Amino acid sequence: MFVLGLILAVIVGITLGLVGSGGSILTVPIFVYVFGVDPVLATAYSLFSIGVTSLVGGVKGFIYEDVDMDKLIKFGIPSMISVFVMRKYIVPLIPDEFYIRGYVISQEVVLMVAFAILMLFAAYAMFKDVNLPRPKYPFFAVVSKGVIVGSVTGIVGAGGGFLIIPALTSFFHLSMRKAVATSLVLIAINSMLGLLGDWRRIGMFQWNLLLTYTGLTVLGIFIGFYLSNKLDGKKLKKLFALVIMSVAIFVILTELGII
Repeated sequence: MFVLGLILAVIVGITLGLVGSGGSILTVPIFVYVFGVDPVLATAYSLFSIGVTSLVGGVKGFIYEDVDMDKLIKFGIPSMISVFVMRKYIVPLIPDEFYIRGYVISQEVVLMVAFAILMLFAAYAMFKDVNLPRPKYPFFAVVSKGVIVGSVTGIVGAGGGFLIIPALTSFFHLSMRKAVATSLVLIAINSMLGLLGDWRRIGMFQWNLLLTYTGLTVLGIFIGFYLSNKLDGKKLKKLFALVIMSVAIFVILTELGII
């Protein structure tokens, strides 16, 4: 299982390099089901690993001038504020147990089911490939989407690329190349600020595992960059959407005790 997890780490990095999203969507389930990490701690692991990997990819984007600075500033600042507030003030308020119609449900189960539902929305977003009209108030539209992405990142430890990419390509009409580069920078910022707001858990990290996993995702992102010049991005997004959907269904069935 440990070797499988390391192989999956490379695959996670490849997806980030290819489509600029999906890293954290897969990383949290990998840490929980393959490495046996507590789900709440796994979200912090995800923020660290995907943050570092996306930062490496973002630096490449800056070097090749693929990062859209306008969207980065308008999208990034409200997103940064949201993710920090969520991790520092909202996540600690989530109860350890939920009582629903006489049933006691642990925080871990609620978190993983919520994450799986988010994965299904991510798969749907990746399947959509339409050009929407430009918003009448672009500044408000960009800022509001930044707040939404930051909130998602803070609560479930997802970088938000699956929300950022559709917004940048369909709503704001950026090319896929620019959208991926801008998305990676935003994911890196959100992830690192989310981790900063969650600093209490850093002392619980298994650093050997986390650094090994992160190193392999960094390797994977360079493989993804190489493959992105040779493969059809649209087909890859739809294939990856199917993978995410399958993992989401597995998570839900597992947490509900069906398998």
